[in-house]
Amino acid sequence: MLILERCPPLQLHIALQRTATQYTTLQCTATHCYTLQHAATHCNTLQHTLQHTLLHAATHCSTLQHTTTRCNTLQHNATHCNTLQHAATRCNTLQHTLQLAATQFNMLQHTAILWNMLKFTATHCNTLQHSAAFCNTLQHTATTLQHSATHCNTLQHTATHCNTPLHTDTLQHTAALCKSLQHTATTLQHIATHCNTLQHTAIHCNTLQ
Repeated sequence: MLILERCPPLQLHIALQRTATQYTTLQCTATHCYTLQHAATHCNTLQHTLQHTLLHAATHCSTLQHTTTRCNTLQHNATHCNTLQHAATRCNTLQHTLQLAATQFNMLQHTAILWNMLKFTATHCNTLQHSAAFCNTLQHTATTLQHSATHCNTLQHTATHCNTPLHTDTLQHTAALCKSLQHTATTLQHIATHCNTLQHTAIHCNTLQ
């Protein structure tokens, strides 16, 4: 105040103007500082928000990376499953084919068994046919011997009523021969009966052939 009182009016006016100018400058500076402080506070808030956002984004990215990895694994598993399904379909087709082949093989085995039985039967039939031919010869012989046996019976009957001594030995010999022929005829009759059975079997075999 003492300094201002000693100053001339013009100088005082100049000093006041300078002081007012400085005051205005200080006010502007203070305002600017306040603005800068507010901006700094806002920057801090933005920095905190950005950090929080980046942290959240990083967490979300990690989740997305984990999800992507799982998706890749699932895609790989799906591809593998498709391959397995295709293989299973082929296996079912092969199994059906093998079952058909096994059924056909069983039918062929059954046919082979029947064929072997038919071949054996045919061989047996040939043998029976040969035996039947031999039986026809035996039957003819048996018929001849039966006629001879009948004739022998007649001779034996005659020998019974014959009293001539000269014919006694001849008749006894004839009677002995007749007994032998009767025994042979009986045997041949049995054979002829068996031959009839063989002939019947041979006819059945011819039907099968």
